Amino acid sequence: MMRVPDSNAPAAFRQPSFREALGYWFKLGCLSFGGPAGQIAMMQTELVDRKAWIAQAPFLRGLSFATLLPGPEAQQLATYIGWRLHGTWGGVAAGALFVLPGAACMLLLSWIAAAYGETKFVGAVFDGLKPVVVAIVAHAVWRVGKKALTTRQAAALAAMAFALIHFADVGFPWIVAGAAALGALAARGGHAWFAAAGHKAVPGTADMPRGDWGRLAKLTAVFGVLWAVPILTVVAVFGASPFRDVAELMTKAAFVTFGGAYAVLPYVADAAVNHYAWLSAERMLDGMALAETTPGPLILVLQYVGYFAGWNAGTANPALAATVAALVATYCTFLPSFLFILAGAPYVEGLHENKAIAGALGAVTAAVVGVILNLAVFLGQAVFLPTTGFDALAVAAAIVALAVSIRYAPPIHWLVLAGAAFGLARVFTGL
Repeated sequence: MMRVPDSNAPAAFRQPSFREALGYWFKLGCLSFGGPAGQIAMMQTELVDRKAWIAQAPFLRGLSFATLLPGPEAQQLATYIGWRLHGTWGGVAAGALFVLPGAACMLLLSWIAAAYGETKFVGAVFDGLKPVVVAIVAHAVWRVGKKALTTRQAAALAAMAFALIHFADVGFPWIVAGAAALGALAARGGHAWFAAAGHKAVPGTADMPRGDWGRLAKLTAVFGVLWAVPILTVVAVFGASPFRDVAELMTKAAFVTFGGAYAVLPYVADAAVNHYAWLSAERMLDGMALAETTPGPLILVLQYVGYFAGWNAGTANPALAATVAALVATYCTFLPSFLFILAGAPYVEGLHENKAIAGALGAVTAAVVGVILNLAVFLGQAVFLPTTGFDALAVAAAIVALAVSIRYAPPIHWLVLAGAAFGLARVFTGL
């Protein structure tokens, strides 16, 4: 499949080779710290601002589309961009490479936690990374907000979304639905309050490939087979417990993960701790901390849950059972995301030719800025106000990291390495 024409591409646009794109997606997977906000900001900086592989308008449209779907929006955005660049295999490669490095890290850390339970120095590294992560997210709020909040109404909607989710505990799906309805009504009334953020109808897209029902049916059938065959094989080889339950729980989670990992983690944690008793509440919290500071989507914590499900299954070889269960968890968590993107990608540009839909998605993007701000506040509270009291050093580290990010815009991996060194230094000096 040829690359989708990008009518918004700048004059300096250069079509990357498939090999060049693979190199970038692998690099992104290795350095994608900071949760979805940081990951989206990295793609904005590299793919839109520096490499010019995709223009701003289709980037924002892809982001809006991903935020409407269940699953990790940053990984889905990468899949969508990969699809635009190199078709189906480009999307599969981008989405897979976004996840695999973090999954490998989580697998290793899960084994350490299960086999030894003592990760003092690893924990120190993670503690040092946390202030840097807060800074990355804060910087991303500013960067994404600058692109999306181009009107007073969009800024007000972002503030309202933050207030609803932070103070009123309103669920993210309701915020998305309300923002979409407001954006659609505004557009129908002739108000370009939200479409101005890069969601205007795009002229000259009549030659964009369109999906059809036959294509959707084939894709659905293929993904059904891709889900069933590996899971049935694992059950046949290793037995039903706990692999069938892991597959069922993670697949359900993948279809209800509206609003990101934080929206679905309470559901998974309750099932894993209280229903299946795969791990303790304390172990679950450890897994969340690990997922916060490893590359890739936060939802990789489900792999950690799967690992402990296999480890505590009472098999003769707990490490093998844990590894298989972790791989099942990861596979079932991310497979639906590829279906969502590959099935819906051909419609994204066409959807934006509709003013009401363009307004709805523009409003959703504005609301998501408020939700990302809530994530920054949530992380900041956990890092700066731990149970031991106010952590002034963590605040100072975050301020320094944010200042460096704004002033010099260094590659994320340098900030990550600096954070790791900061954490180790605190352990050795006793600060």
